[in-house]
Amino acid sequence: MTTEKLFTVAGTATNPNGTAKARFANDLVARIKILNKAGCTNINLIELPGPMTKLQALQHLQSLGITEGDAGYAVANKLAEKTKIAKKGEVKVAGASIKVTATASADAAKVTA
Repeated sequence: MTTEKLFTVAGTATNPNGTAKARFANDLVARIKILNKAGCTNINLIELPGPMTKLQALQHLQSLGITEGDAGYAVANKLAEKTKIAKKGEVKVAGASIKVTATASADAAKVTA
């Protein structure tokens, strides 16, 4: 079972080549320094209300109204990507009913024992 990393800071920044990206961190000041040193502009990072996964942080950013311009596009794009990955782990079962008999359980117990 894998656990997702939790972040306390999220937001957007524009790379030196002009592309906006969603950013995540656990230390606001250190992350801003790193982004500045890398030549990023339009740095807009916020502290989250609590530790969140990337998916939760992106949903929070959208709820705050980061939906316009390149930053909004970066958040929406990353949110769509993370939502798709989250749904990949879901299993849907439709229409089939399964009947377990005593012999099937006994056989399963023999296999696992």
